[in-house]
Amino acid sequence: MKALVLSGGKGTRLKPLTNTMAKQLVPVANRPVLFYALDQAREAGITDLGIIISPETGEWVKEAVGDGANWQARVTFIPQLAPAGLAHAVKTAQDFLGDSPFLMLLGDNIIQGGIGQFVQEFHRTAPAAYVLLKEVPDARLFGVAELDSTGRVVSLVEKPKEPKSNLALVGAYLFTPRIHDAISQIKPSWRGELEITDAIQRLLDMGEDVRSHVLEGWWLDTGKKDDLLEANRVVLDDYLRRQIDGEVDATSQVAGRVEIRKGARIINSTIRGPVSIAEDCQIVNSFIGPFTSIGARTVIEDSVVEHSVILDDCVIKQVARLADSIIGKSAKVIRDEQTCKAIRLFIGDDARIEL
Repeated sequence: MKALVLSGGKGTRLKPLTNTMAKQLVPVANRPVLFYALDQAREAGITDLGIIISPETGEWVKEAVGDGANWQARVTFIPQLAPAGLAHAVKTAQDFLGDSPFLMLLGDNIIQGGIGQFVQEFHRTAPAAYVLLKEVPDARLFGVAELDSTGRVVSLVEKPKEPKSNLALVGAYLFTPRIHDAISQIKPSWRGELEITDAIQRLLDMGEDVRSHVLEGWWLDTGKKDDLLEANRVVLDDYLRRQIDGEVDATSQVAGRVEIRKGARIINSTIRGPVSIAEDCQIVNSFIGPFTSIGARTVIEDSVVEHSVILDDCVIKQVARLADSIIGKSAKVIRDEQTCKAIRLFIGDDARIEL
């Protein structure tokens, strides 16, 4: 079995972060979200990984992933020239996939507990396709599945105006090579894309067996700001373990599950976990509250930060309380108490400021 991990697209919902990085490389708990998808493929026993990349962000993905040695896997990068749908990504990767069954994962999604048991179930039952589903409050935003009483899929519709169920397709699919025949028979949707829901529906029309599993645990899609903050919170809460490799002085307090990586210095500050502090950070006279990730080489002084994602090389000084925030690489958030109470901004494209 092979894995196809999708790491293309433009990430427009995460601008301005995605002006300078692929959306799949935005960190969750100080680790690119794409890495969690690669972890889950490897934990399922798959060592042959194909990664779909786009012209705009592909080089960043290649640099981050490397040759796959960190996963003890063989990695093949597959350019998709335009974001023309999930089924188009499969079609683009057909030479890589060949006649193998394969797992397809969205590179900006994380599934609690991984997908190993679903791969085993796929091998055991041998359907043409096996999809993972999750109950959602508003199914109109997703591909939606209708099931029969045995859990087999009856129909699939992409973003229906009137959903027949509340079961959304999550970012994990298992296919036999029959999916290639189905994709060859579908046409672009009204969005101009080859939809994977249309391809799976075509499998059903061809009389193929499509089975499903409804997830009980969480499923995280990091495609928007609030989703990214929630993913950071959940991953820190579920996975983080206390490990102090940096320096904590005698006047500081570190409570709970806190990761402080090598080279980081905590001076006269309080860290209350779960919190991840990356390499070579400096935290001085500050309070870092729960569900916060702080990227490498960031400096925080005389400030309070909680429930936030701070990327690498940032500077935060004299900020009374920064919460529910995402701060991009090399950004500076500084309050100057020596001047009059004016707001002075130097803001790039697509930025958003809430005061």
